[in-house]
This record gives sequence, C-alpha cells and structure tokens, in this order.
Amino acid sequence: QVQLVESGGGLVQAGGSLRLSCAASLRTFSSYVMGWFRRAPGKEREFVAVINRSGGNTYYADSVKGRFTISRDNAKNTLYLQMNSLKPEDTAVYYCAAASVGRNWPLMRIYQYDYWGQGTQVTVSS
Repeated sequence: QVQLVESGGGLVQAGGSLRLSCAASLRTFSSYVMGWFRRAPGKEREFVAVINRSGGNTYYADSVKGRFTISRDNAKNTLYLQMNSLKPEDTAVYYCAAASVGRNWPLMRIYQYDYWGQGTQVTVSS
C-alpha cells in the first residue's frame, strides 16, 4: 500500500520559515517524479513545485520562486519543501504527490500524479 505522509506544517509569522517533509512508502521512490501542491481556503488546489527523479531538476510556481526550495533524499524516501520568507498568502494545506510517468516536464497538473498525501496545514500570520 502506497502512503505519502506530510509533516512539518504549523503556524508561523510572516517572514518566517518552515520545512515540510513527505515520507513515502513507495517501493522505488527514486523512480517517481515528486511534487508539492497547496490548497488555500476557498481556492482550488494549485501547483507549487516539482522535482525530477534524481533531484537534479526542479521547477516552481512563480508565486514561490526564490522563496521555496524543493529537494529529495532518495536514500531516505523523503521529499522536502523548504519555505522561507513566508507570506500570509502562503496559508494553505500543502500536499505532496508522486508521479510514475515523468514526460511533459514540468508536471504541474493534478491529473499527472498517481499518489497523494493527506496534507499538512501551513498558516502564516501577518
């Protein structure tokens, strides 16, 4: 059974930092493209960042570029999202996702991902 479990969310003041983690039970974690998405209150789920299988290629939404960093540790089956200079508009539930097919890079669409975590809440106060 595939499981993606996010952690690291919480309440932080604007300008602060958080590091999200996503522990994956995928048998071959390194064969999956991994992504982060988020859903703000009253809005649709949106793409945040994606990383390729080796970790050597990344892509970000314009809204987080320069502030967030996606990374992975294939030896630990874990995906990360370092979030700096947080803003109130970053408040959302953050989800990690795994895609078995990596064509059509960058993978920014929900339908391109096969597995999803349950999400972790990030709240940024002003």
